[in-house]
Amino acid sequence: MADKKHPPQVEPAPEQSEEDSQMAGRIRESARQIWLAGLGAYTKAEGDAGRLFERLVSEGEEIESKTRGIVGRRVKAVEHRVEDVRDRATGTWDRLETLFDERVSGALRRLGIPHREEMEALQQRLAEVERELAELRETSGGSPVRNPGRDEEE
Repeated sequence: MADKKHPPQVEPAPEQSEEDSQMAGRIRESARQIWLAGLGAYTKAEGDAGRLFERLVSEGEEIESKTRGIVGRRVKAVEHRVEDVRDRATGTWDRLETLFDERVSGALRRLGIPHREEMEALQQRLAEVERELAELRETSGGSPVRNPGRDEEE
């Protein structure tokens, strides 16, 4: 096999070696300071984050209490309006129902159809007459009671 040729190594000049060494030291020191600054920033951010979170929660609670009062007042105002509208609608409905009842009652009266109260009174009177008739039958010995008006028609 052929021998591989290595490039000849050039040894740095003693001045340059010293300069490189100082520069490497400064770079290491600068990198270390950057690292330490990053650690410090991380630690500060971590501590500030906790305080920031607590402050945000506190501000959120304040805003919630303010808005809760405003929302509560608005809800009550809407409830009052709805109640007023409901009362007006109920009153209108009641007036409409009364008007309808009066019109139907008038139409039935014009047609000669008796009211419920008149029908109930008539049913009570009929029940009384049936009782009296039953009593008369018992007292007359079971013979039918003669109705003079009916006998003439037959």
